[in-house]
Amino acid sequence: MEASFFLLFLLTFCSSIHSSFSTTTTDLITTNQFIIDGETIVSSSGTFELGFFNPNGSSNRYIGIWYKQILPHEQTVVWVANREKPLTNTSSVILKVTEPGILALLNDKNEIIWSTNTSRSVQNPVAVLLDSGNLVVKDANDGSPENFL
Repeated sequence: MEASFFLLFLLTFCSSIHSSFSTTTTDLITTNQFIIDGETIVSSSGTFELGFFNPNGSSNRYIGIWYKQILPHEQTVVWVANREKPLTNTSSVILKVTEPGILALLNDKNEIIWSTNTSRSVQNPVAVLLDSGNLVVKDANDGSPENFL
């Protein structure tokens, strides 16, 4: 009897250790979420990653997309959002999706540093990093590429 309780304890313990070390990766940002410096989203195939970065030798920070799995310690950036407005302090900067479907980089005063624009709006906007490396804003319930904002 003691052996079965010990085995049950051991299995429960191992399961809790596994779940605490498991990470979930997402490929999207919703209106209820945002990205801060140090966080990223990854395309579902794991090929592309979006987040804050700084080019080699620079103290400036940018939001961009890069290949996630090229060579170790080599970052190949494929897109930069705030190229004209580099950041020197990202401690209170967030990247978020706002209604009606705008992707925006905001400072601590909720002022827009960089944003997209759109001529249409959607009910439930999300930004999704696709396996192609494209970052699209779309309605969460609509997967049709022709309806992407």
